[in-house]
Amino acid sequence: MPARHVLPDEESAELIRLVRRIATDALLPRAARAEAEEEFPRDVFRMLGAADLLGLPYPEEYAGGGLPYATYLRVLEEIGAVWASVGVGVSVHALSCYALFFHGTEEQKRRWLPEMLGGDLLGAYCLSEAHAGSDPAAMTTRATRDGGDWVINGAKAWTTHGGQADFYTVMARTSEERTGISCFLVPADSPGLSADPPERKMGLTGSATATVRFDGVRVSGDRLIGGEGNGLKIALAALDSGRLGIAAVATGLAQGALDHAVAYAKEREAFGKRIVEHQGLAFLLADMEAAVASARATLQHAAYLKDLGLPFGREASVAKLVATDNAMKVTTDAVQVLGGYGYTRDFPVERFMREAKVMQIFEGTNQIQRMVISRSLAGGDGGEILST
Repeated sequence: MPARHVLPDEESAELIRLVRRIATDALLPRAARAEAEEEFPRDVFRMLGAADLLGLPYPEEYAGGGLPYATYLRVLEEIGAVWASVGVGVSVHALSCYALFFHGTEEQKRRWLPEMLGGDLLGAYCLSEAHAGSDPAAMTTRATRDGGDWVINGAKAWTTHGGQADFYTVMARTSEERTGISCFLVPADSPGLSADPPERKMGLTGSATATVRFDGVRVSGDRLIGGEGNGLKIALAALDSGRLGIAAVATGLAQGALDHAVAYAKEREAFGKRIVEHQGLAFLLADMEAAVASARATLQHAAYLKDLGLPFGREASVAKLVATDNAMKVTTDAVQVLGGYGYTRDFPVERFMREAKVMQIFEGTNQIQRMVISRSLAGGDGGEILST
């Protein structure tokens, strides 16, 4: 059975019902074919944009949805339960708007955010490089002043929507200091900007992931976001929110796998009764449900802190770690429930299992999440008793 959500008001509940209908009626019929053919569904993002679903966690005054993050993450869950590539894409688009909203000037926000959040444009986030993934401060992509402009040279690896996005939020080195990195908002049609052919991936094959190259890309000075030298701080803060997005998609993916496993177990018979009635398999399904529910609770706790304006970095790492590790376990177990059928492409659980793996890798590997959590514990952060 699909996830049960408890929302703060009827308006939010109706939104989740709408998203579930869209997921069932518009996304589900296309997902398997698009993934098999490695087709990037740009029209799906336009459709979601027309339904005002691409800017949900940002204020209405900038054409966003004005939703609490906790509700927005439930939207990502519903999409991820049906089509993870699209769920990841919505999360990445929100991430690509983070720098401008939180660190741009009011003039910059009013100039660019409404179009970015309005639904017609799709964004990408350029941080990682081939030799600077978990250590972004080691990046070599450089932006150099030229009069009132900046000229960017270098390459960004593993860019979701690379070659498909309408704008790129780009981190580039602007000084020799290790943390001398700045953030730029770069239009996709800028001369000198190009993308390699998409990577051939194990899963999320409907999501375009490519290296984006900057060969003398010139951007005007007003596209520097947050001031010179603040890019790394902006990037790391953005990743806290991005990790919640990936945790939500992973939780939805696990829920989808559980739903398929339960439905199959109710129909399949062995030794004269439905296999769901055999204790060995029933207990496996129970553990899968517990894993999904615990991931959702951990995710919502972190979102609750974010919505209150409280520090949530450690909790975001916990949520990303728990949700993605659980998604890997739940999707693997779903394949086991279906037996030989689970290993075929006639059922979606094998695809879910392949898609779950990358959730443990991007937006900071789960080894990085363990580092973040352990350093927070060593520093003595937390332990407060607060009221709202």
